[in-house]
Amino acid sequence: MSENRRVNPFFEKYNTPHEVAPFDRIRLEDYEEAFMEGIRRDEEQIDKIINNPEKPTFDNTIISVDDEKDGEGYYDLLGRVSTVFFNLLSAETNDEMDALAQKMSPILTKHANDIRLNEKLFERIKYVHRHHRKLTPEEKMLLDNCYDGFVRSGALLDAEGKERLRQLTEEASILGLQFSQNLLKENKAFTLHITDEAQLDGLPETAREAAALAAKEQEKEGWVFTLDFPSYSPFMTYSTQRELRRQMYMAKNTECIHDNTENNLEICKRLINLRRELAQLLGHKTYADYVLKHRMAGSVRNVYKLLNDLIVAYKPTAVKEVQAIEKMFLKDMKKSPASNLSPLTSDFQPWDFSFYSHKLQLQKYNLDAEMLRPYFELSRVIDGVFGLANRLYGITFKENKDIPVYHPDVKAYEVFDKDGSYLAVFYADFHPRKGKQGGAWMTEYQSQWMERIDTKKPFGPDNCRNIRPHVSVVMNLTKPTEEKPALLTLGEVETFLHEFGHSLHGMFANTRFESLSGTNVWWDFVELPSQFMENFVIEKEFLRTFAFHYQTGEPIPDELIDRIRRSRNYNVAYACLRQVSFGLLDMAYYTKKDAFTDDIIPFEKKAWAKAMVTKQLPDTCMTVQFSHIMAGGYAAGYYSYKWAEVLDADAFAVFKKHGIFNQKTAQSFRDNILSKGGTENPMVLYKRFKGSEPTIDALLKRNGIKKNKK
Repeated sequence: MSENRRVNPFFEKYNTPHEVAPFDRIRLEDYEEAFMEGIRRDEEQIDKIINNPEKPTFDNTIISVDDEKDGEGYYDLLGRVSTVFFNLLSAETNDEMDALAQKMSPILTKHANDIRLNEKLFERIKYVHRHHRKLTPEEKMLLDNCYDGFVRSGALLDAEGKERLRQLTEEASILGLQFSQNLLKENKAFTLHITDEAQLDGLPETAREAAALAAKEQEKEGWVFTLDFPSYSPFMTYSTQRELRRQMYMAKNTECIHDNTENNLEICKRLINLRRELAQLLGHKTYADYVLKHRMAGSVRNVYKLLNDLIVAYKPTAVKEVQAIEKMFLKDMKKSPASNLSPLTSDFQPWDFSFYSHKLQLQKYNLDAEMLRPYFELSRVIDGVFGLANRLYGITFKENKDIPVYHPDVKAYEVFDKDGSYLAVFYADFHPRKGKQGGAWMTEYQSQWMERIDTKKPFGPDNCRNIRPHVSVVMNLTKPTEEKPALLTLGEVETFLHEFGHSLHGMFANTRFESLSGTNVWWDFVELPSQFMENFVIEKEFLRTFAFHYQTGEPIPDELIDRIRRSRNYNVAYACLRQVSFGLLDMAYYTKKDAFTDDIIPFEKKAWAKAMVTKQLPDTCMTVQFSHIMAGGYAAGYYSYKWAEVLDADAFAVFKKHGIFNQKTAQSFRDNILSKGGTENPMVLYKRFKGSEPTIDALLKRNGIKKNKK
């Protein structure tokens, strides 16, 4: 009698609600087997395409390359396993998964290169690009993207060039992964362990309780603070212990520059050079030129124009903001005995900024993040965010505990459209933990696309099934403690709204092709839906729907909301220049025409100097932990946040004009932007929504900034 062999869950129908990933059945050993079989199936599919004796057409070549999943029971195995594995590598990793990622990364990159550099396949694509039937706008976009994607991946290179491109991309994939793993290890390695309660002076009760819980989880006495944002930020904002603030600041800002195996300095230099060489191999002067060909900004010149215009508009105000904070610091220092300063300098230091910025904000507006926490209990915030989506778009969320999740912290919801039809699955992963990257992001476990029901008949409204997406947001929000539920800051509510905006972009997707669906848009357009949602966080009409005291049930007072609104532009110019400085640093690296041989740390200081309004320390470094531009897809694209901020302010001005909950305006935003994905040029989509191109005026008005007259 043969022994029953367990079936790899990736190889069979999931048999879960909405065919969601069966996290409860997936084991570590399933991944590699599914990866290798997925690669084999891909190779088999490519062979079928290139050996097709029929003349190349859009339908038998381009659609096949884009993996239109025709037919009952067909699925993209490699896409299925890659999605789960790499999402969990960020949200719920361990040493074994990290090791497997290192093993599979070059194999997967080689496989992608084998497809993109397949000469016979490209000849068919090139033929269709020159000779094709009449196409819909979406089909034309897919064709252009497909052709250009192959060209940008080296299809026109000679044999020597193709081999060099393989080497460059495979090495870059390994180094990008190593960068992220090093950063996670460094972040989790540091703790500030306090056993003397006097050293908690200034810290609010929520921070103390969270630190006590962290200590208990680590089986330590006292309190433990970490570099995770919900722990680090309150400590830097409230702790009166200047020396401890210094320790926390230096630990955070010297990650991955120490003389150990997690040092990222040489990795960054190598990544910069790999990308420069790749761009030049493909005929571009710099990596930025290569990237910006497919961005709304269009050119290096336009990016620098945006960044420089923002410096001109915001720097005078930013200087005054910092001077006001430093003045408060100096006033405080005069009151302090000299002994309290030892061994620290009496000069204003970076670890003083958050503490004195908070003190000044409290003085000017009588507003403190801790005052607001009781009104932002997580379950209420969830109701508020979901309620906002319902009020704007008519959609509803229903938690479904039958949907498997990958960690008990994760909640899974079914999402229904305004007509009651099923729209999407939405996962929400709220709190920091071991094995989870810092920050916040949106991702998908299944994208939206249209499946042809009868493969023998042409695609059409009567011969397609709309495959709906499975969308996830991952965050690192304040955890509940033994005494209190999760009480968020206003900033954390804003983060939730930001990522939720991305998720709406995914959930409302309504396109034929997966590669054009949802957030698959030009990079400097992708932040519009997310940053747009942030605007609601200070709107009284929105706060009134969910901001109730977690103990008394009393609504947040009007007077407190007014203080929030009045303080909204507090340090807004400083915050703007901080983002601009990151954009300048990014562009400095990726506009290099020659080999990058500089020392990272001094190069960084020089690159962003004209946007800096605070003191720079010579032994700190942002680059080595700047995941966005080293491992996160934002290389030569960090300016996108400011570009999209211009768009989001301009778009929200339309809502303000007609009412922030105006459903007609919201439907237009959904129809023209959120549901269209990358099917058309983003400026075309935006103008269809607003009726004109965006200007910087709405952003300057929102921030209370006036352009300087020369």
